[in-house]
Amino acid sequence: MFKKILVPVDLGHLDRLQKALAVAAAEAGHHAASVVYMGVTEETPGAVAHNPKEYEAKLADFAAEQAKAHGITAEGLAVVSTDPAAEINKLILKAVKDTGADLVVMASHPPRMLDWILPSHGGHVAEHAEISVFVIR
Repeated sequence: MFKKILVPVDLGHLDRLQKALAVAAAEAGHHAASVVYMGVTEETPGAVAHNPKEYEAKLADFAAEQAKAHGITAEGLAVVSTDPAAEINKLILKAVKDTGADLVVMASHPPRMLDWILPSHGGHVAEHAEISVFVIR
């Protein structure tokens, strides 16, 4: 049913993504689909990496670890942005098209008051993507 699964990840907060990562791996195994772990970084040094090349290498290592741990095919997709927080929704939707993904699996947070004013990333992607989106809490 699914052939390519896009999983947006934040390498700085992997502890918050465990449930979504498990669902993505299970779906990939069930459908013999490949997984693209997408991460967004800035040009400037950050907590995860000093530059985009280092970030790309860390994301590739993460994808390889996930592939080995779950017996799936996986790759990393590092995207560079000048303002990841402002552009993340647009970048995820672009990655869907660029990779040919037919499913997005992404983590979400419990609803908060601010979500009534500003939609969550998962809600935005689910509303605007032309493919299935699993938002995992």
